[in-house]
Amino acid sequence: MARLLLALVLGLVGAGIVHISILFLLPHYTNRDAWAVLSAASGYYDTVPVGTGATTALSRSIDPLFGASACRFNLEDGPLHVRAPGHVPFWSVSVYDRNGQNIYSFNDRTAADGVVDFVVLTAAQTIEVRKTLPEEFTDSIFVEAELDEGIVMIRAFIPDRGWSEAVGDFLKNVSCMPVPGAAGATGAVRDTSTLTPALPSNRT
Repeated sequence: MARLLLALVLGLVGAGIVHISILFLLPHYTNRDAWAVLSAASGYYDTVPVGTGATTALSRSIDPLFGASACRFNLEDGPLHVRAPGHVPFWSVSVYDRNGQNIYSFNDRTAADGVVDFVVLTAAQTIEVRKTLPEEFTDSIFVEAELDEGIVMIRAFIPDRGWSEAVGDFLKNVSCMPVPGAAGATGAVRDTSTLTPALPSNRT
């Protein structure tokens, strides 16, 4: 009986230690979400390459046969206009909120002439933009999203090594910029050279 009680006590103590260890480790893994990783690497509107390592859920979503780049944005600066010159065998786009939740996806079959040219904006901004459509938005796909901050990721297929350089140049030249004069932006575009990266949200 005594041995049984001792075993139970030891089991409870061990379970408690494991539980406390997990609680201490949670902040480390939570803070290494996609937003935090991109914040450490670049400012808002900077397009950066995204590796295929399993560092974040976004990285894990990239097929090894694809290259990818991403940028962070804030719609309070105005609608986000994303463009990329040239053509590749296949590309796809995903728009994520700050927590890494995929809220919109499409690919080159959706776009006119297979060209990357889309605008991310809120419902209120959509109404304002359509009153006087800017010339640069004429051929753009409109992605309506009810969020302030988010991430855009563009993936491009690399069918063989001969395409590696072309796809790399395609992703490197992705333009990810706000249009502050459109849809009643709340202020000037933030100076990304002095911007302190935002901390990850505590929401799950």
